[in-house]
Amino acid sequence: MYEIIKDMWTTNDIPGLGGKTALVTGANTGIGYEIGKALYKAGADVTLAGRNAGNLEAAAAQIRTEVNGNGTLATGILNLGNLGQIQRFAENFKAENTKLDILIHNAGVMIPPPSLTDDGYELQFGVNFIGHFALTAHLFPLLKEAPEGRVVTLSSGAATLVSTIDFDNLKLEKPYEEWTAYAVSKLADILFAYELNRRVQAKRLNIISTAAHPGVTRTSLQRHIPHDVLDGMLAQYPEIMEPWQGALPALFAATDRTVSGGKFYGPDGDKEYAGYPALSKHSTPAMNDASLAAKLWDYAERVTTLKFNF
Repeated sequence: MYEIIKDMWTTNDIPGLGGKTALVTGANTGIGYEIGKALYKAGADVTLAGRNAGNLEAAAAQIRTEVNGNGTLATGILNLGNLGQIQRFAENFKAENTKLDILIHNAGVMIPPPSLTDDGYELQFGVNFIGHFALTAHLFPLLKEAPEGRVVTLSSGAATLVSTIDFDNLKLEKPYEEWTAYAVSKLADILFAYELNRRVQAKRLNIISTAAHPGVTRTSLQRHIPHDVLDGMLAQYPEIMEPWQGALPALFAATDRTVSGGKFYGPDGDKEYAGYPALSKHSTPAMNDASLAAKLWDYAERVTTLKFNF
């Protein structure tokens, strides 16, 4: 049986977030849009981050028409596939904010054609993990300034599909298998979330790092899957969630007072395809391998030349 957090937890259960600062990546559409909207409605000062200024401004305008927020809503250009641009975004964010209460790593890439980030990493690994690692490192001083900083990293049940990370194949050195590469990037996200929590706990910092996954939610993340193939895949699932519901596990992890660090949250339904927030049962030896997590952390520090000031 799943450990139910609260029967049918929804955005109505989000506590007031007045005075809190939040940053959501990939926030102009899909789950990220719904996360940003819910945080803004609850009173947070929210920054929607993404690659396209026009899309971000349109998303912010739409949110303002849909909900009345007591906080503020801003946008910021963020390309997670370019370490230099991540640094510039972070510098601008730090110039405008004195703390960061909620950081949600939502942006992602799923099974694209073989391609590299601007810094030479396989696109899914580079965006889904390396980019978010770098962003967190840059913004970590602001997380430390918050009364209770929270970092939520979006992963996937796909993290259970691989048993390790091939550190000699993170730049397309070997033949490309898109689903394996996606699973590796999502395993890296879980390992990062858990390792960050271990490190902040060791230093007794008032920061919580968790992971979440949305279940089966149809969004633009699946844009690289041909429509006929995608329709056939989704037809196998008993229920397909709308983005607002797929956003709930991440929103729960980011806001609920009962959340513990180093946990993984997802939907409570059959196979975690759909439902309301609960502790996930997705778990493998690789996901819980502290030595693999430490190796990944050391790798990320080396290639980004960034270290966290714990």
